Amino acid sequence: MTLPPRLIPLLEQFDFACERLLARLAGPVMDSGNGVDIGVTPLGDDEHLWEPVPDCWSVRPRGDGPGARATVLAGAGDWGRDSADSPHPFPPPFTTIAWRLSHLAEMLTLRADHTCGSRALTRDGYRTPGDAARAVSAFGTASAAWREALLTADDAALDTVGYSTYPNGSDAEDPFVDIVWWVNQEVLHHGAEIALLRDLYRARPS
Repeated sequence: MTLPPRLIPLLEQFDFACERLLARLAGPVMDSGNGVDIGVTPLGDDEHLWEPVPDCWSVRPRGDGPGARATVLAGAGDWGRDSADSPHPFPPPFTTIAWRLSHLAEMLTLRADHTCGSRALTRDGYRTPGDAARAVSAFGTASAAWREALLTADDAALDTVGYSTYPNGSDAEDPFVDIVWWVNQEVLHHGAEIALLRDLYRARPS
């Protein structure tokens, strides 16, 4: 299928954001931004779960229960991600790299499924990785799944409200092209946050 022309720049932006984030997380090198490769230390478990301030939201062993101001560990499996029923706490809790990566991977996985899959996956059924290597891998798998979902969209689909039936966003109210744009913003801004947290971890007092 020929890609709709207005989807092409959005797909290119998504690819750029994902490739850059994965390089920042897994290395061994990444583009510094001016065409020069710089070395990257792969994300480790301590950094993945590092809490730079008190009372962060993170991912935790289910047996430990939720963190401060969280009411539930979302997801399935031995680990869960701090969450709370709406309305969420204000001001929002500071979140770890682990929380942000899990949020992105879950969102991309579920949106892909609700666009061209079973349309049955739920947040409660998503298995949250607890270690860095599996978290990075989960993001890579999820971003690839969402990209495949985008390739199913023709021009009419981009204008269709509810083309994605993802239940945890505005998909039921917005044209699909707006959802595609929104997902890009999620990856871009959380990717930038994760990059900054990596810098702060490297520069933390010993």
